[in-house]
Amino acid sequence: MVGGTAGVVWLVLPVMTIKGEVPVAAGRGEPVGSASVQGIEPDAGRGSTAQDTEHHPEDRSGYYSDGSTSPADLVLPLVAVGGVVVLAGYGYIRRTRRARTRTTPGVVSPQPPVTPLPVLERQAGTALVQADDCLRTSREELGFAEDRFGVDAVGPFAGALREAERELSAAFAIRVRYEHGVPAPEEEAARRQALAGIVGRCAEAGRRLDAEAPGFDQLRALERDMGDALGVAEGRFRELAGRTGAVEATLADLDARHPAPGASATAAVTGYVEQAKDRLVFATTHLNQARQATDLGDTGRAIRDLRAAEGAISQADTFLTGVDRLANSLAEAAKSVPAALTGAEAELARARVTPSADLTSAHTTLAAIREELTSHTPHDPLDALRRIVQALLPLGAGQDGVLGFAARLVARADIGAADGFVSTHRGAVGVDARTRLAEAQRLLDTDPVAADVLALEARELAEQDVRMHGNPYAGATDEHTSGVGGAVLGGILLGEDPDGGPPLSFGGPDTRKRRGLPPT
Repeated sequence: MVGGTAGVVWLVLPVMTIKGEVPVAAGRGEPVGSASVQGIEPDAGRGSTAQDTEHHPEDRSGYYSDGSTSPADLVLPLVAVGGVVVLAGYGYIRRTRRARTRTTPGVVSPQPPVTPLPVLERQAGTALVQADDCLRTSREELGFAEDRFGVDAVGPFAGALREAERELSAAFAIRVRYEHGVPAPEEEAARRQALAGIVGRCAEAGRRLDAEAPGFDQLRALERDMGDALGVAEGRFRELAGRTGAVEATLADLDARHPAPGASATAAVTGYVEQAKDRLVFATTHLNQARQATDLGDTGRAIRDLRAAEGAISQADTFLTGVDRLANSLAEAAKSVPAALTGAEAELARARVTPSADLTSAHTTLAAIREELTSHTPHDPLDALRRIVQALLPLGAGQDGVLGFAARLVARADIGAADGFVSTHRGAVGVDARTRLAEAQRLLDTDPVAADVLALEARELAEQDVRMHGNPYAGATDEHTSGVGGAVLGGILLGEDPDGGPPLSFGGPDTRKRRGLPPT
């Protein structure tokens, strides 16, 4: 702009300085002059002659005597204007580049689109489910390595598993607080940070497992020594097949001794024996295929079939153990009900000095349970203990002594049942059920009553997830798909192929990628 202005002034200034007079023609031999302007006279003592006009056609103002401009005086302004054009072009190009890079101070760069909070919540939920699946799968394969090599040999891997469990527990705790409004819903930045914390904790849990996965693979050395690993799996398979009949008889006995009206005392393990048999059928198929692949030298296929069989064997064990554990819990609860009822009645008697609606409700509940005992009415001992503890809870009792013992007994039984169900159906169970289960496990020692409530909620949510998931392999009779539906439902296989897809193994998300497995 400055250069352009200078050029214009250069062009205009001479015009502004022309004397305001009309040039006159010079006669032969007469001085060439003009009328005086503003009282300024021509140089005294010297007049212009015709000879001066011939040799000096320009006057001192830089114009010809007829008022036209000299060409020499136009060159510099034109050069100046040209320079201005060049500088302006350079400035425009530079500004354009800065606008593209947005590095110029004071220029606001466009921000990337902000991910909506619901999307971040789904991502955090997916991270929790994936990390939980990795831990459960790693725990199952670790059991086979321990059977073969001993506790000391698998110590580092068991330690990594415990560290990953702590990270995942912390992630679930953050989600529990998030669900309870901490941080507050209006504090969006803080809630985003909380969700990032969940994802970060899950990533750290996976990293702990991934860091130990190569060493774990070296310990098992399946590529070099498939025979011994197959022997361990086949031994556990035979032991479980032998247990199936005894567990089936135990379940029938429980149904006969505790035919509680409404919900049966054995409802939590209904169908478990049949599902254990289904997993064992699947294991039989893949153990045989692993043997055949080993004989043919197809090590990769043998490892895949072995891991699938190991996963099914572990889950069959979970089903059968769930029935045995329930039988033990019911027996212990049946022994504890009389003492717990007596202790609750004593607490009730001490509280009668201040009558209230809670007191009346507690008295009604305890009287009904006393009637069941004296009349030998069939009932669920675990449910009887639960009702006793909950009846006294509004009165400030139920956490200590015999009632505290009863509360912990019931909570442990329900947490174990929920955990077994999630483990054997993890291919369908979502984040809500897993979150409540994790919180129940965390509260078991400090608040068993709340832990029991959460465990029951977790089981109910997990069952809803399974009903929504369905079984795409239902009715399959081919030997290669027999039991595949249960294996996919149990998270043993990923389910993206007609035969159920590849099995999972010890490690975190990076281990899955290394083995070519998609994330769950």
